[in-house]
Amino acid sequence: MGLDNVAVHWPRTGRFYDPVAPAEFVDFGEIVDMPRISAPTAALAELIAKTGTVRATAYTELVDLLLGLEGVLYATDAAAEDEDPVIDPDGCGWIAGGIERFVAGHREHGEAVTFESVSEVLRSLLADGRLAEQQLRWLDGRLNALRDESGAPPQWSFTCAELSVLAAFYRRCADRGFAVYADA
Repeated sequence: MGLDNVAVHWPRTGRFYDPVAPAEFVDFGEIVDMPRISAPTAALAELIAKTGTVRATAYTELVDLLLGLEGVLYATDAAAEDEDPVIDPDGCGWIAGGIERFVAGHREHGEAVTFESVSEVLRSLLADGRLAEQQLRWLDGRLNALRDESGAPPQWSFTCAELSVLAAFYRRCADRGFAVYADA
């Protein structure tokens, strides 16, 4: 079983979080009918439209790398503080913003998002920073940690459109005051 990120009402009432009605995400279904949309992008959009849920397992390494933390989509920090694996609306906005900025920076590298293209985009974003040398060393460490025993990189196969849909899910939650429950 993998990790699901489920849109829930914020704050919780009683002991449990109430899931958000899928009708809040029904417009994501329109993405499925767009011309030349990739199958993974269509599948993600359709799942969101029907359930208000993202199957987040495939995105965890990438999102952690983009945002510089571990377990972002698992809501591990929230779990330690609150004993509930929940990403609050502000956290959803932060996730959406990070993915949106990455996608905007990736456009000049094409539609296909690979380990190599992610490395290039992040290097270019960090190179202009105030502590560029330190941040680039940190990035090198993170990238090396993602490689397997033989030194091969993860075989990511995303598109900018797919990541835009992912960001739109978290943006919708942030804008409407929903939280995301990390159901592992």
